[in-house]
Amino acid sequence: MNEQTPEEKDGKQTEKGLSIGKIAAIAIGLGALAGAAGVYATGMLSGNGALLAGADGGQCGAAIVMGEELKPLLTGEIAAMAARTEENDLSALAFNDADGKAMTLADTGGKPRLVNLWATWCAPCREEMPALDRLQADKGGEDFQVVAISVDGGSDDKPRAFFDEIGAKSLSFYHDPTIGAFNTLKKDGLAFGLPVTVLVDENNCVIANMNGPAEWASEDAYDLIDAAKAKSQ
Repeated sequence: MNEQTPEEKDGKQTEKGLSIGKIAAIAIGLGALAGAAGVYATGMLSGNGALLAGADGGQCGAAIVMGEELKPLLTGEIAAMAARTEENDLSALAFNDADGKAMTLADTGGKPRLVNLWATWCAPCREEMPALDRLQADKGGEDFQVVAISVDGGSDDKPRAFFDEIGAKSLSFYHDPTIGAFNTLKKDGLAFGLPVTVLVDENNCVIANMNGPAEWASEDAYDLIDAAKAKSQ
């Protein structure tokens, strides 16, 4: 199964029950979208030359340094995540809150966050959402948040119904019916399909990113979040 882009929505949903591992294996076998060399972001980034350029005092230089320090933890269930080597400030990333009020990622700032773009028609997104809910339940608080943003077009009805279906209790509801958030990440070279996930610091700067699903309720993911929280204190 390839990652899916919002533009490729066909309204179809695959059967539930596929494991994250099977979905990832299928995605790797089929290759990447939009001319990328692979589904996941690991192979999309350049080497230390870009790192040095990004860490020389720019606005998001500290996030680049943190990403380099966290590299040893990008393994196992989250091995597809790659430390960012170019500065990306996502403060202006726009979406709506649970009441339909416009907001930006900066409104959730002051702590590390795992930002995930998803849609109800994206089978890998549906598969990993319960794990993101558990991650928020276990690690969320004043020092960390999972910001899961639906990019379903139209009203809130479908994404809200899906949250009810899986019994999501810890995730806050965010929605971008314009798909603008996805296009912003795509323009910055962060998104090639859904799901797409970025780890940002307290200043909304990208630390690491990935395209494709992961098992977020895992020791590997928890170790990464704990380390990001510790480095942000």
